[in-house]
Amino acid sequence: MSEKKIRKWEPENFELEMTTHWSFPQRGNWATHDAKWRGNWSPYIPRNILLRYSNECDLVLDQFAGGGTTLVEAKLLNRNIIGVDINDTALERCKEKTSFKHESANGKVYIKKGDARHLDFINDTSIDLICTHPPYANIINYSDNTEGDLSLLKIKDFLLEMESVAKECYRVLKKDKFCAILMGDTRQKGCIIPMSFDVMKIFQDVGFTLKELIIKEQHNCKATGYWKTNSIKYNFLLIAHEYLFVFKKTK
Repeated sequence: MSEKKIRKWEPENFELEMTTHWSFPQRGNWATHDAKWRGNWSPYIPRNILLRYSNECDLVLDQFAGGGTTLVEAKLLNRNIIGVDINDTALERCKEKTSFKHESANGKVYIKKGDARHLDFINDTSIDLICTHPPYANIINYSDNTEGDLSLLKIKDFLLEMESVAKECYRVLKKDKFCAILMGDTRQKGCIIPMSFDVMKIFQDVGFTLKELIIKEQHNCKATGYWKTNSIKYNFLLIAHEYLFVFKKTK
């Protein structure tokens, strides 16, 4: 992507988040960021995580690279990053989004097709920070039939596979380093399914300590039209938040 097409390389008036409530009404459109990949997170999230929990030249991992947001931020902030995804379409987008050249963006980006449950190509205790945004079970399907795609699994099966993801996170991460995971919940038959807290418990059970629990406000959940009518008709509230868990490997 040509540098001439970039309107701005940095967010304006950026300030590091200081509380456990994060809200980004303007999701961020600097560098090569856009909102065209369904479910991708605001670049303000990985920017905050990278600045707070890593240093320049550190090696970062995003094993659900998806739309490439974390990879772009790592390159801009001079962190080296391994971006992994099982979806070929995601990998092509990641390559496109990180192909830019900018004089102050010197982070190296390594893009790899792989399964977050089996990171055999990454050595034990070699990663300085994990910063990732997994699918929320099958709420959004990112492929039609890609083998190993966790976004095709129902909640029960998804949670079973997330144990393998958590174990691999623990294996590759250095001691006293951090693993940041954004997760959301869903609703079935009118009742909340607290999928995020199930994932939190899975990561704790493999050995992680919960450093921070951050509530991230969502801004695409306006009670209008179809959802407003149904939320009143069937008496349920629209989910307008996600949880950002920051785990520490202490053992």
